[in-house]
Amino acid sequence: MKKYKRVLLKISGEALAGEKGFGIDPVTVADIARQIKDAKLLGVQIAIVCGGGNIWRGKTGSELGMERANADYMGMLATVMNGMALQNALEDIGVETRLQTAIEMKEVAEIYIRRRAIRHLEKDRIVIFGAGLGSPFFTTDTTAALRAAEINADVILMAKNGVDGVYSDDPKINPNAKKYNHISYLDVLNEDLHIMDQTAITLCKDNDIDLCVFNMQEDGNIARACNGESIETTISKGGE
Repeated sequence: MKKYKRVLLKISGEALAGEKGFGIDPVTVADIARQIKDAKLLGVQIAIVCGGGNIWRGKTGSELGMERANADYMGMLATVMNGMALQNALEDIGVETRLQTAIEMKEVAEIYIRRRAIRHLEKDRIVIFGAGLGSPFFTTDTTAALRAAEINADVILMAKNGVDGVYSDDPKINPNAKKYNHISYLDVLNEDLHIMDQTAITLCKDNDIDLCVFNMQEDGNIARACNGESIETTISKGGE
């Protein structure tokens, strides 16, 4: 069991929507904030990347005829809205945070500066990264991989809704699907397992950053993941 010092937590936008499946559910966000605070009390430094799929997906807009770049920029704004909601919920329970965005919007957030983000973490603040990478055609998975490398995170914790790890096939469809406790990034790419997009997987592999996939719907799992408990699938450069 390995307790991590600095983690990057990737939360999907859908996780913030709760049972509604769309938008931001304040009760759900408050519960996620409570779990993050519990994890922080372990002494771990936490950075967060939120998706925006509960509000807008650039890929979906593009498929409906919108110019892809414009659709992606709208998705970036959705991640900022989610970041603001999570920031508010954390600060309501006494957790100091900073929201940094890749697109300048100084009235609501700091612009992303790598050294400043690291300094916030060292001062025991939670840092939330919004607006993706500030460029279209990149997902928030890639944002998580790049930011994790930039801030020297020990691991990326990928919080999933109702999924307790990585399987060889969809376990809801194939009851014989194999769950992996450990797997290498190369095997993920070769077997075309859809955990993150390939750009993000390659970034993690090249920078030797572990990725832990776990079910965030089980209360306390964020803290357990930060504490290195074996509740998830771990993906690493070497696998087993």
